[in-house]
Amino acid sequence: MNTEESFCRSGYEDRLHLAERELWAFIRAVTELYGPEQARFSTEDWLDESELMDSPPRSTSRDWRAVSVAASSRLAKRLTVAQGRISLVARADTIVQLFLLEASGVMLSSRPMQSEMRNAQPLAQVQELQVRKRREEQPMKYPTFYRTAQIDGLFIFYREAGPKDAPTLLLLHGLPSSSRMFEPLFARLCDRYHLVAPDYPGFGHSDWPDPKTFAYTFDHYAEIMNHFTEALGLSRYTMYMQDYGGPVGFRMALAHPERVEALIVQDAVAHNTGLGENWKTRRAFWADRATNENALRTNLLSLAAARARHVGDDPKVERHDPDLWTDEFYFLNQPGQAEIQSDLFYDYRTNVGAYPKWQAWMRETQPRLLVIWGKYESSFDPSEPEAYRRDVPNAEVHIVDGGHFALDTAADQIAEVVTDFAGSSREGVVARRAG
Repeated sequence: MNTEESFCRSGYEDRLHLAERELWAFIRAVTELYGPEQARFSTEDWLDESELMDSPPRSTSRDWRAVSVAASSRLAKRLTVAQGRISLVARADTIVQLFLLEASGVMLSSRPMQSEMRNAQPLAQVQELQVRKRREEQPMKYPTFYRTAQIDGLFIFYREAGPKDAPTLLLLHGLPSSSRMFEPLFARLCDRYHLVAPDYPGFGHSDWPDPKTFAYTFDHYAEIMNHFTEALGLSRYTMYMQDYGGPVGFRMALAHPERVEALIVQDAVAHNTGLGENWKTRRAFWADRATNENALRTNLLSLAAARARHVGDDPKVERHDPDLWTDEFYFLNQPGQAEIQSDLFYDYRTNVGAYPKWQAWMRETQPRLLVIWGKYESSFDPSEPEAYRRDVPNAEVHIVDGGHFALDTAADQIAEVVTDFAGSSREGVVARRAG
């Protein structure tokens, strides 16, 4: 019997208990570092698995190794850390595997693995992070709040963070997302801006009224969002508009231009030329809804379409979290969603008719304009950013390393661009008022 196969039950239990203490020390440190709301752990997630609670494996250590890895993978999946902490989750998976393998008494034959186990020191690294974080900032100074407001008889859900006396960014989401898509910006900008991101009716956690009694149109959305800003007392803001946020935001801007400090357009269209090749099916739907309804739903609401909106033409598919589009596909398959989204997209044809009006407004008023475009965007035509610049010659245009939902992979770059733009926009407004 070799060393790997010969370990007694008492030694197994001692090592498992030691690993448990080490792991929970790591968990406590992470919880203290990121707060109990952002790090949730359950001992049952890894200790109640029958493979671990029963007697130690009586076959080979290779079986035990597989059990350990499987159990650690389950824990890693249940280890939920706030958006932007993905590296911590990946680190935790490695840590748990090492702890469980150590607990088993397995003598790891792999020299690199032995070295990694000796050098990992996860608890020490987290404790060092704690000290550094305490020195550099006050943790959780501006947490995100999840609220609802009653607007026109509907409960509108919204995320809010940051100091209320700071410049306000009103973030308007796209299809088929919700305010959740802006979590990367909340994590990066909440210390310097007042961030407000609502869910439209029929999206996210806002009410989903019956399409038979509620008009799912962009005019109606803009009206509700204007009432939403009034209810929250937002008299002046920069609008960040992604996808559907464009037609909602432009309508809001034309209705109340005095409220708009600046515009940020991220992968949203205001020119007919910006609608790409895959809009042929969608234009046919506008021309004859009854005949093309099924084709439209496949083109717009399928799992393949949801994935394409995130990945686009990006050759590095491994950068994209598949949970993002599978969650959206799950949302689109909830009762009533197909009808809601079909009604709203049928109304999208009114946006095309309104494009000349929006373009004329931009040319006349020359608003402060930032255009952010994912270089792997596949929903819209790549000519669109320069079309904005023709309307507003002083517009800033930035092509970022992402797709239609560019925040998936380019959040740091976008946050930096937004900070520079919003800061200069604010300074310009102050100077004009002083003059």
